[in-house]
Amino acid sequence: MQNYTNTNRPRRYRAYVSPLGTTQIHLRNPYVIAWWSAAFPGMGHLLLSKYLRGFLLFIWEILINVNTKLNVAMVYTFGGHFDMAKEALEPRWMLLYIPVYIYAIWDSYRTSVDLNKVYILAARENADFINFQITSLEINYLDKRSPWVAVMWSFFMPGTGQLYIHRIVVAFFIVSWSVVIVYFSHFLEGIHYLVLGNIHKANTVLDIEWLMFIPSVYFFSIYDAYVNTVENNKLYDNEQANFLKANYQSKSFQLPVNRVKKNR
Repeated sequence: MQNYTNTNRPRRYRAYVSPLGTTQIHLRNPYVIAWWSAAFPGMGHLLLSKYLRGFLLFIWEILINVNTKLNVAMVYTFGGHFDMAKEALEPRWMLLYIPVYIYAIWDSYRTSVDLNKVYILAARENADFINFQITSLEINYLDKRSPWVAVMWSFFMPGTGQLYIHRIVVAFFIVSWSVVIVYFSHFLEGIHYLVLGNIHKANTVLDIEWLMFIPSVYFFSIYDAYVNTVENNKLYDNEQANFLKANYQSKSFQLPVNRVKKNR
C-alpha cells in the first residue's frame, strides 16, 4: 500500500510570531531600503528582517569605518580641508570598505524586490499562522499599538521603540550599539559641558569619528519602530478579519449575545 504525502498545506506565510518577536513580510519600496543601506550598511537588511545579514554588515561598517577613518575624512571634506581628508584616510582599509558597501546596497534592493513578490503570493494564499506564543521565557501576541508611542520611545532612547512592539532581538542590538557609540563619542559628556556653558570644552571632548554614527542609528530606530508598528497593526486587522469570516460568516450562526438574551 502506497503512502501519500499530504501536500495540502500552505506554501507561504505572511508572518511568524515567536517569543522573541513578530517577523513578517510586507510591501516595501526597494529604493527606500537601498537608501538606508547607503546611509549605514546593514540597516536595509534589518528593515527586511534579514537579521543575521544585517548584523554582520552593521558590525562590518563600524569596524571598517573606524579603521579607515572615513568619518574623520568626511568631516574634513565638509569643511573644505581636502588635503587633510586625503591624509586621514587609510587606503588599506578603504579598498576593503568599497566593495562591501556597494554589495550592501545592491543586495538589500534585490532582496526587497524578491520579498515583494513573495508577499503578493502569500497575501493571495492568505494562510493562517499562529498569532500567540507563550513560553517560560517570554509571551508574544498580535495586538494593535500606537506608532507614535513607538516613535516617542525611540526618540528618548534608540531601541526602546522596538521593545514596545516586541522586536526583542533588534531592540537588544540597537540598544547595545547605541550605548557603545554614545560612550566612545563622548556625546553625553559634551552635552554636560554644553549645559554648563563651557562650549569650548564641549567641542574638544567630542570624538567626531564615533559621533558621526549617531544620526544614522538614531533616525533608523525611529523609522523602524514606526513602520513595523503600522505593519503589525495591519497584520492584526487581517488576522482578526480572517478569524471572523471563518467563525461568524454563516447566516445561520447565532451570535452568543443573542443566545444570552433568549435565556434571559
